[in-house]
Amino acid sequence: MVHSNSTVNNLEVVRVSPPPPSNSLTLPLTFFDLGWLKLHPVDRLVFYRVPELTRSVLVNKLKSSLSATLLHYLPLAGHLVWDPNETKPSVVYSPDNQDAVYVTVAESNGDLSRLAGDEPRPAIEFHPLVPELPVSEESARVLAVQITFFPGQGFSLGVTAHHAVLDGKTTAMFLKAWAHHCKQEQDALPQDLIPSLDRTVVRDPTGIETKLLNRWISASGNKRSLKLFPSKEIGADIFRVTHRLTRENIQKLRERVETESRDGAEKLRLSTFVITYAYVITCMVKARGGEPNRRVCIGFASDFRSRLNPPLPSTFFGNCIVGSGDFDAKAEPVLEEGEGKGFVSAVESLSGWVNGLCPENIEKSMLSPFEAFKRMEPGRQMISVAGSTRLGIYGSDFGWGKPVKVEIVTIDKDASVSLSESGDGTGGIEIGVCLTKDDVERFGSLFSRGLK
Repeated sequence: MVHSNSTVNNLEVVRVSPPPPSNSLTLPLTFFDLGWLKLHPVDRLVFYRVPELTRSVLVNKLKSSLSATLLHYLPLAGHLVWDPNETKPSVVYSPDNQDAVYVTVAESNGDLSRLAGDEPRPAIEFHPLVPELPVSEESARVLAVQITFFPGQGFSLGVTAHHAVLDGKTTAMFLKAWAHHCKQEQDALPQDLIPSLDRTVVRDPTGIETKLLNRWISASGNKRSLKLFPSKEIGADIFRVTHRLTRENIQKLRERVETESRDGAEKLRLSTFVITYAYVITCMVKARGGEPNRRVCIGFASDFRSRLNPPLPSTFFGNCIVGSGDFDAKAEPVLEEGEGKGFVSAVESLSGWVNGLCPENIEKSMLSPFEAFKRMEPGRQMISVAGSTRLGIYGSDFGWGKPVKVEIVTIDKDASVSLSESGDGTGGIEIGVCLTKDDVERFGSLFSRGLK
């Protein structure tokens, strides 16, 4: 594991606004958004290898295309505010307030190929490449961007997004729209990249919104506050590593479940997500070891745009994800001895949770974390997923080719794993993990052994 002495120098911060004349906009949060109100932002980092690029060409092209993109994505240039006279927070954009996206321009003497590699690298090396998102009690920025130039190598794009304003689907749509503008150098966007800002399509017949607001107000000492929950400090002992499952690996794992499952494989959902995440859960739980009767918190979020009745537009702007899983799962079934038994148990559990995703369960799914976190003992193993195998962020070509690597930096804060489709287009899956050095080695050896 190589430690690097690279430095990142911030050169300037520029304000990028939508081109005039742009209208003011107020976008109230929906209950889907409110579920994520105080959780930390999502930091994505996208690496591009373009050795011949100059910094001035890079920055000018990215700034002008970002401005054009914001015309369609006005909320991203605004603020999240909780007006004392309003029952809930809204995103407000106003050209009169000089609202804009703040873009940090930086330069690094680091090795882009190493940072964009798969081998274990210290997690803290990635933090200087993503921008901070200012958040106070009353107001929060929605998006921050950092362009880091690696002379003679290429650049990275760090995007930090407020989780109560946009989910992974919306972030991916924005990145692809920005890349489209930059590459095509024209103002028109394809229909599937134009966000739908209509909030009337989200119905809340059971009053989930009020229940969520009451819980957040009570969690903030009975006051309205947009302040986020504190994030843990990341030490130098946490390493980031990428593991991969090829299409063939996934198919072999699927066949293993089909022959060994006690539930009968035809009842199970053997999607790429279920197979991949169940395999990761198995390796994570076994790497930690410990008492079989210990509790494990396992979670994931699912896109509900097409699951609602009537469905929302696929381009709906905001959050439309619902969490699921089990806060009190037992380690025992996964730790079961015998080749592949633990993995099959994990598939059976996960398949059941995915099958339970339906509009009727939304309220329970959104409110149960508040109770669950109160009763959790310190040190309980938490496993959750950031990203998705369907976002297609590797398709973001700004005119200099596709990304060589996409990382979700925030997974080091909450023990989640990141999933994305493989950048090489072969149908495989990339899995990002952040663990201590010893756990990285244990997890890696279990991961490769289970595929043999």
